[in-house]
Amino acid sequence: MGLSLIRLTSLLTLLSPAISQNLASDPGRSGAALEIVHLYNDLYPQTIAVSSTGRKFSNYARSLDPTNIAYTVAELVTNATERAYPSAEINSPPGGAINYTTNPPIGANYPNYLIGVQSVVIDPADRLWILDTGRAATPEGVNVPSSPGGPKLIGVDLTNDTIFQTILFPPTVAYSDSYLNDIRFDLRPAVTASGRGIAYITDSSQEGRNGIVIVDLGTGESWRHLDNTPEVRAERGFLPFIWGEVVYSLPPPGQVINYAGNFGADGIALSADGETLFWSAVGSRTLYSIPTERLRDRSPTSEILAEASVVSRGQKGISDGLETDSNGLIYAGSFEDNAINVYNPANGTVQVFARDPTIAWTDSLAVATDGYVYFTENQLWRTAAYYPGTDRRVKPYVLYRAKCPGNGTKVNLQ
Repeated sequence: MGLSLIRLTSLLTLLSPAISQNLASDPGRSGAALEIVHLYNDLYPQTIAVSSTGRKFSNYARSLDPTNIAYTVAELVTNATERAYPSAEINSPPGGAINYTTNPPIGANYPNYLIGVQSVVIDPADRLWILDTGRAATPEGVNVPSSPGGPKLIGVDLTNDTIFQTILFPPTVAYSDSYLNDIRFDLRPAVTASGRGIAYITDSSQEGRNGIVIVDLGTGESWRHLDNTPEVRAERGFLPFIWGEVVYSLPPPGQVINYAGNFGADGIALSADGETLFWSAVGSRTLYSIPTERLRDRSPTSEILAEASVVSRGQKGISDGLETDSNGLIYAGSFEDNAINVYNPANGTVQVFARDPTIAWTDSLAVATDGYVYFTENQLWRTAAYYPGTDRRVKPYVLYRAKCPGNGTKVNLQ
């Protein structure tokens, strides 16, 4: 009997490799080849912007990481270092980003300093725009409300690195608990009476009202549409799963554990012809769209018409940022699948663009004039704001790029 057991064990040992080779398994990698462009070893990044000359910029939100003190916008100067942009001074508000003289504390109200930037984007004219939420987090992780002068949009001329325009958002557009998240530009003269173009912004607030903010770049006027409609809000009870982990939100002391997918309208993308705006909430797998003329409309019934014009484009996975290329493809992260997906408006289908085990929380994407889509991976769900409440992020954070299919390149709406 002992001999038989030995023979059986030996046989199983010999067969095990053969058996395992016949089992189907997830390959883990597929699609477009990824190139590492930059490694973030210092502060915690979110978005990426790439100019026509190859200059690269990122933001570092003070609301998502209280240690993002040194700067909230930087230029990537080598493949592993950054420097404050457009200057160290503008990144350093006197007394800090939070005004502790009030109770409770609020975001500093400096219109000429950066408080807490959430997005940087290169427009079709190759100018850098900086979207400041006016909000920052305390060391305990409490995201303080903004005050007038904090929420703003700043345009920088890259030919001389100087600010050419600052647009302040009134408190009727950027509420104190708003979180102005991402922005896209249409510079075609015909879209506004001013002839200087328009910008569309998502408000992804976890505490307040979600919606789409519209800005006339010529007059500086701004307004909201789709305020708190179901399509701009996170779905109730939405629960993501990333890298085999269930992701619950762990808010500041005194509050209870909640669903992690409570960010509203976040990712935003314009169609290649500028006639359609796409967006999605982090707390949803659904992609929505609306004709941009409905958002530019400010007539008495404009909100009724806007809400009636929203279209569901179906599911595309859980994503943060969105981006469009000149072929009209909409790029979106897919957290649960370690992937970047593309939605094709021409036929309504979603396809996997690239998969890799290092892809998880794709915070933002930017298609550049070199024909590559750039995207950041920043492990947001592993911050202390999520269960189990410890910071499990592992540096460096990564900036990747991959070649756009079909010779796709940056959309040029001007």
